[in-house]
Amino acid sequence: MKISKALGQGMTEYIIIVALISVSAIGVYSFFGKTIRNQVAGLSAEMAGQDASAQITNAQTSAGAADTVANNDYNLGTYNEGANSSAGGTGGSGGGSGVD
Repeated sequence: MKISKALGQGMTEYIIIVALISVSAIGVYSFFGKTIRNQVAGLSAEMAGQDASAQITNAQTSAGAADTVANNDYNLGTYNEGANSSAGGTGGSGGGSGVD
């Protein structure tokens, strides 16, 4: 019986770690999502043999905006405002995330 308890405990710890990593990944993506999308767009344009200077410029602009938002202090009450302003949203406090 002790073996099954140990296996269950290990699985529970694994699920908790995966959940924490998922939440942190969502938070990072909400602040840097626009930058990542622009970088991937530039990469795909270059791989297709097209000029990607517009996407690179957009990625640099998005990174600057994300840096500005990241330097502000947010708490649980104002986190949505920071995520929305970084993603180009209005920064309102509605029920949706507002992230593209």
